[in-house]
Amino acid sequence: MSVHTPVFGTGISAAVEDIEEALRHAVQADRQGLDLVTVSDHPYDATKLDAYAQVGVVLGRTERVSALVNVTNLPSRPAPMLARAVTSLSALTGGRLVLGMGAGGLWDEIARLGVERLGPGAAVRAFEEAVTLIRMLGGGGEPVTFEGEFYQVHGLRPAAVEVPPVWTGSVGPKSLAATGRVADGWIPGRAADWLSPRYRDSRPVIDEAALKAGRDPADIVTVYNLPGVITATPLAAPRGADGVWRGGSVAQWVEELTGAVLEFGAHGFVHFRVDDGTPADVTLGRWAQEIAPAVREAVVAART
Repeated sequence: MSVHTPVFGTGISAAVEDIEEALRHAVQADRQGLDLVTVSDHPYDATKLDAYAQVGVVLGRTERVSALVNVTNLPSRPAPMLARAVTSLSALTGGRLVLGMGAGGLWDEIARLGVERLGPGAAVRAFEEAVTLIRMLGGGGEPVTFEGEFYQVHGLRPAAVEVPPVWTGSVGPKSLAATGRVADGWIPGRAADWLSPRYRDSRPVIDEAALKAGRDPADIVTVYNLPGVITATPLAAPRGADGVWRGGSVAQWVEELTGAVLEFGAHGFVHFRVDDGTPADVTLGRWAQEIAPAVREAVVAART
């Protein structure tokens, strides 16, 4: 099993009412050494910012941290235009972008945008086709003609810049298999972690599809969305009776995440704050300045 030095990120609010706080947290994450800032994408919700507008501002206010839309609502963002957006952002920021992709889940809401409603099977086929086309529209080369079931382009010249790494939020078996065939990373749905049945049942589907496609499953990394409290003192039970991670002290987080990397090959973690009365800036500081460096150091020490 390949062991990576893990990446660490934080989720920031996409709510219109939280703009100043979200931007402040993005800058804090950048200055305190995190690798990623992530935002959600709900373009049908007027109380939320447009994800790519928010990402553009975040990248403009930061210097080192990368950004990820976690995950892009593909049905509302046609693949050729999404390819132009992500290659442009990557070019403008020196590659500080990861492309998060989802097939679309809340179709009643998505349909309000005037987007054609797709059934589950069609949505997954469109998702895989979109990733394939987006990859073709980066890295330069000859004009692209693509005649797919959902996308058609004719003589479209690719951007000179490479397409960013593609991480998916796949959940169902068909979508998971598509991840194995075309993606670079996977974010388990519903904040599932490495001990969850969702991970145990889902990751083999990705790996099998990757092998059938002639790919090395180890090239498809797993990055976890992890909500949880970061407390000043240890919790008696950092996992609940249902086995779900609840959080704990810095030391408890470090032990848990180090084990996830060394024993399960976890590539990274994106923390989502759970309000326990601790100021958000303090929680983010504990994550960025105490937990992340300690886990990185423990992983490096274990490999040497």
